[in-house]
Parts: sequence; C-alpha cells; structure tokens
Amino acid sequence: MPEPIIFCKGGGCTAKLGAGVLNHILDRLPKGPADPNLLVGFDSRDDAAVYRVSDELAMVQTLDFFPPMVEDPYLFGQIAAANALSDVYAMGGVVKTALNIVCFPETMDLNVLGEILRGGAEKVLEAGGQLAGGHSIADADVKYGLSVTGLVHPGKIYQNNGGRPGDRLVLTKRLGVGIICTANRVQEASPSAMRDATASMTLLNRYAAECFRSFPIHACTDVTGFGFLGHLHEMMDGRLSCRVDANRVPVFPEALAYADEFLLTAAGQRNRNHAGPFVRFEGVSFAMQEVLFDPQTSGGLLAAVPEAEAPRLLAALRDIGLPAAIVGEITQPGETEITVTQGQE
Repeated sequence: MPEPIIFCKGGGCTAKLGAGVLNHILDRLPKGPADPNLLVGFDSRDDAAVYRVSDELAMVQTLDFFPPMVEDPYLFGQIAAANALSDVYAMGGVVKTALNIVCFPETMDLNVLGEILRGGAEKVLEAGGQLAGGHSIADADVKYGLSVTGLVHPGKIYQNNGGRPGDRLVLTKRLGVGIICTANRVQEASPSAMRDATASMTLLNRYAAECFRSFPIHACTDVTGFGFLGHLHEMMDGRLSCRVDANRVPVFPEALAYADEFLLTAAGQRNRNHAGPFVRFEGVSFAMQEVLFDPQTSGGLLAAVPEAEAPRLLAALRDIGLPAAIVGEITQPGETEITVTQGQE
C-alpha cells in the first residue's frame, strides 16, 4: 500500500488566484502621487517591484509563498525558495537578502518545519544571498516561501513588456510540472517523472540569468502560476503579437501523457479562461494546449532577444545543461495576439 499523504493537498503555483481575479482587484486599488523612483510597480503585472535608490543602484523586491506540492518537506522548502528567488532573476537582478514566510499548524511535528526551512536556507545560500529573518503564524495548513530583496542597475532592468517585433522568444526550462504534480497526488505519476519535475523545480534560475547578462535582453519573465501562455500574454502587453512553434517548446513527455488522461489542474483551466481569448491554436493537440496553460512552479525564464543573438544565447544556455529552446518570435500587432502552430519537428 502507498504511504499516506503527510501534508501535500495540492499547492505550488497552482494555488495562486487567477489572473483575471487579480486584475479586477488591482485595477481598483487607490494610487497615490507617482514616484519617479518606482521604476517598476504592479501596473505592468511584472515579476517584482524595482525602486531606484541612486543613479547606479535599484532595489528589487518580491515575495512568494504557497502550500506544498510534493511530499518531502525538505524538497518543498527548496522548491518554494527557488520559486521566490526567481523573480529577482527575471528582473535582471542579483539576490541579496531573504526573509522566511511560514504558516504552520501547531499540532504538526516541528521536524517537518525544520526540514522545510533547511531546504529554503540552502537555496538562499546557493543564490549568494543571506537569510536575514522571517515571520511565522500558526495556521491550519502548511505554507512557506520567501520575501526577497535584490539589486540591479537601473539601466539594466529586464521588464516583461519590453519585447520588440523580430525578437526571438527563448525558454530555459521544460513545461508540465503542474500536471505531473497533479498526477502524483492521485498516485498516477511515475517515479522518474516526479524526479525530473522536482529536479527542474529545485534548479535556480540564477544560472540562466548569468548567461543572459552577456546578451541584449529586451524583455524577460519567469513562467509560473499563470502558465506559459498567461505570462506570454503579459509580455505582449496589448501592443504586440507573437507566433509560437509548439514542437519547439521544451516539455516533459509524461506531462503530455497525463494531460491526455485529463489529469489537469483547476488553475490550468483558470489560465485558459483568462488567456485563451488571446490565443489561436493551429493544429495543436489538446494535451499540448493544456501544457501551455499549465501553471508552473519554479518554472524557467522566458526572454525576448534580438534574432541575431538568439542562437548564441541558446548555445550558452545549453552549454550549462539547460533544456532551453527558441520557441517563437514577436511580430507586429495582428488580429490575434498569440498564434500557436504545430510546426515541423
């Protein structure tokens, strides 16, 4: 008999509120006088806030936390930390400090909490940052994440909406971890699929971001809870269009198989409802569509780079062992914002 589930009820970035709900709320928040030093706020739905403190230095601020999506508390801590740290890399910054965010039941074994925090602390150290404190509350369920501060030069910020027609879209990690974790919760995922998904989720985007620094990155985001197509929709910003070749998108093969078996997430369907009206599929299978809407936890970076630079960036990413690919291109605005085709293998 399989071991009983300890504390994994479905989490990671599948636990995020839908983009449509968030947009409805954020658009109605009161806004004070504009501060010229707030270089990136929530208006563009970017990955983190950026505040200029001098002509040479800006502060990157972000936070992220969620319930467990794996059974192992140590691995959950690593994944949650890697996911939170990723937003700093998506803005072009370097990690400096992090604060723990902890929700934990008083009746649960404190050794579980210790393993979560150990996993998170190790990832902060791997990122080159310092764990500087945190905050905890007693809660009915486990939740964990980080508040992270990074630094970036004000002139070298990667915003998510700076892409230009002709840019190539480069993705650094495989898609499908949300579907695989869903299959695992009902004991349908293979051990090898979970190992591969966990390895991807615990891999810091630091290494991809370090490659990016040698190239002219016009726009960047990390692919997380809104799925590949949801975050791509944010990158188009209502003023650009793009074409994506589904055959070029790096995907976990098992995720396609599980999607065919309808092992899907509610968050994936929220993503389809939100971004779907902006997408046209041409000959793309149902399973691949679901993977493109699938909420990713600690997903890869998605960058827009000039056409001439894309092959060199791809080679640099693959040289460090990443399953990166050039998955599409940005075009002038057209009738359809995102066109996904089933190109040639």
